[in-house]
Amino acid sequence: MVTNSIKKFFRSQKKINIINRTRKLFRLLLIILFIVLIVFVVISYILPIFYILITSLKTPADINTQVPKFFFNISMDNYKKLMPEGNTPIVTYLLIGQTLFGLIFFVIFSFINVSLLHRVSVRNIGIFWNLLFIATCIFGFISTEPHPRLQSDIRYYFFFLVICSVAAYLLLVPWKRKPYSASISTSGNVMLNKKENLAFIIPVIFATIGTCIVLANGGSKFYYQLLNSIIIGGGSTVLAVGLGTIAAYAFSRFDIAGKNDLLFFILSTRMLPPVVVVIPIYLMYRAIGLRDTHFGLILLYTTFNVSFAVWLMKGFIDEIPREYEDAALVDGYTRFQTFLKVVLPQSVTGIAATAVFCLITAWNEFAFALVLTETGGIAATVPRSITSATGSAGMDWGKIAASTFIFLLPVAIFTFLMRSHLLRGVTFGAVKK
Repeated sequence: MVTNSIKKFFRSQKKINIINRTRKLFRLLLIILFIVLIVFVVISYILPIFYILITSLKTPADINTQVPKFFFNISMDNYKKLMPEGNTPIVTYLLIGQTLFGLIFFVIFSFINVSLLHRVSVRNIGIFWNLLFIATCIFGFISTEPHPRLQSDIRYYFFFLVICSVAAYLLLVPWKRKPYSASISTSGNVMLNKKENLAFIIPVIFATIGTCIVLANGGSKFYYQLLNSIIIGGGSTVLAVGLGTIAAYAFSRFDIAGKNDLLFFILSTRMLPPVVVVIPIYLMYRAIGLRDTHFGLILLYTTFNVSFAVWLMKGFIDEIPREYEDAALVDGYTRFQTFLKVVLPQSVTGIAATAVFCLITAWNEFAFALVLTETGGIAATVPRSITSATGSAGMDWGKIAASTFIFLLPVAIFTFLMRSHLLRGVTFGAVKK
């Protein structure tokens, strides 16, 4: 009996060991499978961008072959084709220098433990850095001359950049000075606040747009079209996210008659493909004079993006407890003040995620831009202009690859800057408490 029980015990232990080994092997296979899938997804996204970059640096002899060459001569001629003819203004180098140094300062103060003197304020540094950018914009307006071939004087965009930089600084950077006692390090110096480092990013973004303005004013068709994409994509994103957030708050907090029907009607605007509605929109825009205008495309892209913004932001606002707003109302805040000071700060992740998706949609839109704008027109965007690169000599693949790679950079940088908010925004509300 004892021997039988011992044999049964060892048999059971062997079965348990086999089961545990099988489970470990299965987990290992699952991990390997997930790693392979992740690598496949990453490669599938990176390889086209890498191929575009490589193609933009090839010579025509390397591109126009039946078998693509792996080894090739690096040439910047494709990017030189996108630049304006003649001398480059001095303000271009000033704006590029502010972009590079702004990124360096942001990296130094964000990822490296750097301390400032006791009397130096981050607020003063941010104000000085933005004032330097404003002075550069004024110098750019004075020093450059309007291009005779352009239908409008785009030098006045510099003043719009000044207004945007001041507004962005007031919104993103804390205006109130932080007490020294709250941020004094062990060595007696004042440490930088991470949120105040955005003062270095604001001139970087607008200096990049200013570089596009200078190059477009010099006669570059591509940078003029890139500037149109920035204006139309950015304007429609701001309007769609702003209107969508306000509408989503109303649908989430108030009892509206026929709320479900209204939400379905808002969503139904995205059910029709652009090809179906492009003809009536074209006739309507031609009748009211909005064809080939920035405002017309901004209004159209906002109309199509606002439904997506409403539905996405409503999910985020539903997850914010109403008790916070009730407490603010009891303290004497109005409904609008409650929305600004309570709901809006807690929905930053949702706003960032919605802004990324709306910008990508407006940035890559092609059908409406093709029909509602003209070749080389006032509001022609980059996707519409890339298709018109076909000439009597054939396709200039190097120039197309160079323009495509530059066109990818702004939205990629914007998505990278919003990566932390985007990850939290996508997973927001996934786990119920």
